[in-house]
Amino acid sequence: MRATGAPVHLGVCILPERPWGEAAPLWRRVEELGAAHAWVYDHLVWGGLPDASWHATMPTLAAAAGVTERIELGTFVASPNFRHPLLLAKDMVTLDDISGGRMLLGIGAGGDLDSGVLGDTWTRAERTRRFGELVPLLDRLLTEDHVDHRGEFFAVADARLLPGCVQRPRVPFVIAANGPRAMRLAATYGQGWITTGPQQGPAPAAPSDAAGRDAQVEQWWRGVAELAARMDRLEAEHRSSEEPLRRYLSVDAAGPAALSSVTFAEDQLGRAAEAGFTDVVVHWPRSEPPYQGSVAVLEHLLR
Repeated sequence: MRATGAPVHLGVCILPERPWGEAAPLWRRVEELGAAHAWVYDHLVWGGLPDASWHATMPTLAAAAGVTERIELGTFVASPNFRHPLLLAKDMVTLDDISGGRMLLGIGAGGDLDSGVLGDTWTRAERTRRFGELVPLLDRLLTEDHVDHRGEFFAVADARLLPGCVQRPRVPFVIAANGPRAMRLAATYGQGWITTGPQQGPAPAAPSDAAGRDAQVEQWWRGVAELAARMDRLEAEHRSSEEPLRRYLSVDAAGPAALSSVTFAEDQLGRAAEAGFTDVVVHWPRSEPPYQGSVAVLEHLLR
């Protein structure tokens, strides 16, 4: 477990809603401000903005690699809902090359909307099992040559991904997990664990009154503390690597956008540090919900 209270690394998620001519300056700005990592959602459709323009993830990351030099870049998060593990692995090898070894592979089980877009309907139990098959297979595909696999959901025959990732032995896995099975995968295979806390999907709307908002945030933080304690136990039981698990927290999932004010943002980052998280992810502020906030707050945090 990480010592609590240490400063956290701050990352920013940029929704893929803008044409690249408008998005490129945001990616450059996040790096210029000194953020540790930058992310983009990996959905075919997102419930928070179901009618918005929405651009593809992998081309966005390739373009982001071209306009940045230092910052880590990641999927927030890829899932087996519409990504075959071999094709996802091939994308990661290529993006790691384009970025000069700066890729982070955020992966999770995925949600309801993406699971049905391609015409298939997966129950939550099936999505959990698909994810449980995806993670170890991805690990093999990115570290071995001549991989054969035939499982419940995926098959590959003599799969090859030469020359492999720039990062060795492979790109880091940042595994999104709130449930016990996925958290066990994170402890076993991940270099990082990312959580949205005790709720999944788009953050709930913040109550209009201050007391209601505070109660919602406090309830969320109690759930975060429970998840962090569970991960402590799982790391002790299942982690063979001596490298500690990086812990990422999406603080916007509390309800109010973290960048809505300096006071609230500083409080959320401080609480994340006290809970043992190494990294916090906020969203590039939008002019309206979801994630309505101020760029000035982000600039303040990253000074």
